[in-house]
Amino acid sequence: MDEKCLRIAGVKAEEILDCRGNPTVRTTVTLEGGITASASVPSGASTGSHEAAELRDGDENRYGGLGVLQAVENVNSKIAPVILGVCSCDQTRIDSLMIALDGTKNRSKLGANATLSVSLAVCAAAARGKREPLYRYLGGTFTDVLPIPMMNLINGGAHAGNNLDVQEFMLVPIGAPTFADALRCGAETAHSLKKILKEQGHSTAVGDEGGFAPNLENDEEAISLLLRAAEINGYRPGKDVAVSLDVAASAWVRKNSYVQTKSKQKFTKSALAEHYRKLTSEFPILSIEDGMGEDDREGWRILSEKVGKSCLLVGDDLFVTNPDRIREGAAANALLVKPNQIGTLTETVEAIRLARQRGMKIILSHRSGETEDATLADLAVGLGADFIKSGAPIRGERTAKYNRLLSIERELFRPEYGSFFS
Repeated sequence: MDEKCLRIAGVKAEEILDCRGNPTVRTTVTLEGGITASASVPSGASTGSHEAAELRDGDENRYGGLGVLQAVENVNSKIAPVILGVCSCDQTRIDSLMIALDGTKNRSKLGANATLSVSLAVCAAAARGKREPLYRYLGGTFTDVLPIPMMNLINGGAHAGNNLDVQEFMLVPIGAPTFADALRCGAETAHSLKKILKEQGHSTAVGDEGGFAPNLENDEEAISLLLRAAEINGYRPGKDVAVSLDVAASAWVRKNSYVQTKSKQKFTKSALAEHYRKLTSEFPILSIEDGMGEDDREGWRILSEKVGKSCLLVGDDLFVTNPDRIREGAAANALLVKPNQIGTLTETVEAIRLARQRGMKIILSHRSGETEDATLADLAVGLGADFIKSGAPIRGERTAKYNRLLSIERELFRPEYGSFFS
């Protein structure tokens, strides 16, 4: 048997639950010789209208219409016969076969949740076939850089039932010398933040991504609390830690203006950009994600003129990890990468390459509806992401990714710990 090219011997999908109790797809790929690997697909709550289609059954008598039995069946009866016997290392060919089989621009026939589960499982199996950890298989011999975590410690928007319109207030340990130190910074800050919120009489319930979801006065109070919690542990704002915001402004678009969903506060494009400028002048804000609507190119231009030189402007709904939308160009200087927005690993890699060619920073991101699958961590390292978003360092589906990054760091820089194949 040629271990350099183990062929696909089996493909089997099943319906499982994500962290919100909603169904999702997990696919297991088996290679010649019995090597297996699985991959699960997350789901978003705040989704861009240009994302690839997530196939749901629509049967209201089962999981409220959110079942994925059809996507599972598409893997087992349609995709599997097409890729059986194909070399597991030929990722581009396998993904191309699925894209052709689907035949739509947005995976609406097979479902991006079906195609991505297969794409990631094939890659993971191929890596095991070569006896390499996934990050090394993807990135090569000299892979040795870990992403900086962006940890969502205060949730708002569609991720929480509180009064905050901004979706995520993230702590970014910009001064940490190692990933382990960065993760410790986030965990310590989270515990201090919980104590502060409790002392002030706020709720310490958490949102979809593990961050706290209190009712606060405004954005400024949320940022101030986050930085205060970091300072309690000796972390200096602007030097050791910074703040990143996911605004998710596509949900606020109303013709030529923006109206916040919860507060009902109304902004013109210029006024909203000015609001961000004031925040960046008052606080150490590293990045603003989706500061304008997904199709508001003029708004992005205004935003870039106001704050583009002082912080990263991150396109999520703007680009939806889609190479075609990246080629169209926009006044963003960072790309948020969510593989389930596009449907295959090959297209995800193409999106990253295009963004890099344009000098953009890369942020690998989870979704609000996550599973315990830690593949995202290996993707972030193997594909050379600058940052990773995996929520607060609290809930298991979030810490699974962070703990995997701890293991990767030890493999790379502390060989006495051993490796996946030792």
